[in-house]
Amino acid sequence: MPLPHRVVIAVFPDVDLLDVTGPAEVFALANRETAGRAGYRVRLAGPTAGPVRTSAGVRLLTDVAFDDVGDQVDTLLVPGAVDMTDDGPVARIDTTVVEWVKATAPHARRVASVCVGAHLLAAAGLLDGLTATTHWSTAAQLAADHPEVTVDPDPIFVRADRGRLWTGAGISACLDLALALVAEDQGEQTALAVARQLVVYLKRQGGQSQFSVPLRRSGSSRRDIDELRLWIADHLDEDLSAGALAARMCLSERHFARVFTQETGASPAAYVEGVRIEVARRLLETTDCPLDQVAAAAGLGSVETLHRAFRRQLATTPAAYRRRFRTKSA
Repeated sequence: MPLPHRVVIAVFPDVDLLDVTGPAEVFALANRETAGRAGYRVRLAGPTAGPVRTSAGVRLLTDVAFDDVGDQVDTLLVPGAVDMTDDGPVARIDTTVVEWVKATAPHARRVASVCVGAHLLAAAGLLDGLTATTHWSTAAQLAADHPEVTVDPDPIFVRADRGRLWTGAGISACLDLALALVAEDQGEQTALAVARQLVVYLKRQGGQSQFSVPLRRSGSSRRDIDELRLWIADHLDEDLSAGALAARMCLSERHFARVFTQETGASPAAYVEGVRIEVARRLLETTDCPLDQVAAAAGLGSVETLHRAFRRQLATTPAAYRRRFRTKSA
């Protein structure tokens, strides 16, 4: 009989339910598909042994308390929890979980976070100097709280530190991450068999940016910048180069770029492309307009430019985006 592969999943109050049950199901199916040869043995660990209420209101029963896990861990899986605020979701930093992860991670063969669990790994100091991902809605928070971490909000998962540390993207990406772990352990064929049972792609196309809603742009501290942003949205078919915008503001191009980036968090070119992509996305989702009309309406000029912008921003094509997100007309 193969040695068991001991998977420990952290469970704590208000943890995202799918972040826990999704990977557990993947490992269980891997055992089934290999007639037990995969050897995964999943245990749920919490602050205490017993019931824990998740964000969905469903209670999970932990197998062991954090203090009793010990050093027998092959894969340590850390999901997350969020608090909803007026500005959107904010990753919750549970200090009890952080301290336990900090103490347990050195004994684990590999450590993986699911969704906003990356914030807990970062708080434990495990992501310093590494590239990591998290749910797109909290990526800015992770980057601001931990400047020593290179945050990439687009990948479905990131493998770092020679495969010892993994971070996964938002919510359902827990399946993608767990499938990748199975592929590393048992090979692509086993992972593919599990993916077929789950009726999901083994490797989905594109990153999580294509699933995110347009980012809410709060007002800046300068009225002239806010007025310019409104003007940009109404004049997407005009010359919106940094030089043209600087001239409109009666500023040097260099000074304008510095002020605009400081106030909006994006360079003029990146901001303009982002606004144009948002318009194109909305048209692809709600209309049957040909791609040349979409490109023209969004100020992108040509279908080729539209394709390049989608590849750069969303890692997909306009046609693939439309197939996935097209909604029926009223």
